[in-house]
Amino acid sequence: MATDKNHTGGLEARIVDAARQLFIERGFVGTSMSDIASRAGINRPTLHYYFRTKERMFDAVFGGIVGTLVPRVKNIVLQPDRPIGERVASVVDAYYDVFGANPGLPMFIVREMHRDFDGVVRTIMEMRLGQYIESVRQGLQGEMDSGRLRQVPMRYLFLTFYSMLTMPFVAGNLCRTVLL
Repeated sequence: MATDKNHTGGLEARIVDAARQLFIERGFVGTSMSDIASRAGINRPTLHYYFRTKERMFDAVFGGIVGTLVPRVKNIVLQPDRPIGERVASVVDAYYDVFGANPGLPMFIVREMHRDFDGVVRTIMEMRLGQYIESVRQGLQGEMDSGRLRQVPMRYLFLTFYSMLTMPFVAGNLCRTVLL
């Protein structure tokens, strides 16, 4: 029986991996359940047994992506004894490790935020990241209050930081062609 469970878990992981590859390559709109089944090497009824809708499949993929990155960043950010510069450098390294291994990921995130911002926020909130986000906000506010960071609205700080992390990957071809 354990073998069946391991086989089932392996098949589900294969399906999620196939969906992740396709969603990153083509986005939600450009990917069909048939595409996912084909990439996973299974038929559609088997796919629908595991994931009844494309939305559920997408939620599993996006949640997995966020779940890979967030714990690394969380562990870095929530070290108040480390200087802010060291924490920022470590966060940049963590993002670049993940994005370097998955170069299509930043564009995927940007594309999906544009397509369904509320859905992306819902997925993040379902992962119970509110406490983590609040801890990050408080830490940054503390740095601003102490004068180590300039006082700016928090949304601008997050947007600027995330943009600086993702833009080299989103505009990678432009950078390679024009700037290098």
